[in-house]
Amino acid sequence: MAACPPGPERQALRERAITAFLPVARRIARRYGAPAESREDLYQVACLGLVKAVDRYDPSRGHAFLAYAVPTIDGEVKRHLRDHTWEVHVPRRIQDRHRRVRLAQEELRRNGDEHGGTVRDLERLTGIAEEEIRLALRAGQARNPLSMDEQRGPGKSSSLSATMGKEDPRLERITDIVALRALIPGLPDRERTILRLYFFGSLTQREVADAVGISQMHVSRLLNRSCANLRQSLLAG
Repeated sequence: MAACPPGPERQALRERAITAFLPVARRIARRYGAPAESREDLYQVACLGLVKAVDRYDPSRGHAFLAYAVPTIDGEVKRHLRDHTWEVHVPRRIQDRHRRVRLAQEELRRNGDEHGGTVRDLERLTGIAEEEIRLALRAGQARNPLSMDEQRGPGKSSSLSATMGKEDPRLERITDIVALRALIPGLPDRERTILRLYFFGSLTQREVADAVGISQMHVSRLLNRSCANLRQSLLAG
């Protein structure tokens, strides 16, 4: 192929070379233990790596084609797994360990352990520390995170989003509350008492008037004046 000028003969040789090495691409794709639903996608990526290897191979360098093709195909698959199959960013080191753990699990299943072995079994096969294996298994969840709309619980009656907390609207008032705590002590004693009974004691203006010993109208005026002064001080600050 390398000796042929561009034309039909070179194109035919190129297609023959690609077809001849398709089993190599499939074997490399299988190394990564992808879930059944994505194995064909991974095989297609490996085939793309094979095409690149055929087009870029230079026999004048003296290396066998497979010595060039295998790293090329493998690199293409690794890039795909790194860039396209993780919904959440996971460090490359953890991705590599997750792949090794998945392969070990598949080996254990082939040998009759339907659960894919214990953490200690995986540690024995991979040589990865137990803590790192647990981390790799948890990282695997980043491939397919749960949908917020997924129905969960008994009878699948509620969504995941319904179980999550929401932002407390009172958080927006924290700054004002802190500022008010510094301003209220500057009010006259009677006005502070009226504010405390009305806003914190939940008394009516009539009940506040009876407690303080003034008229309800006077209470209303003092409340309005206190609130206006506090508002002005807040805005000025």
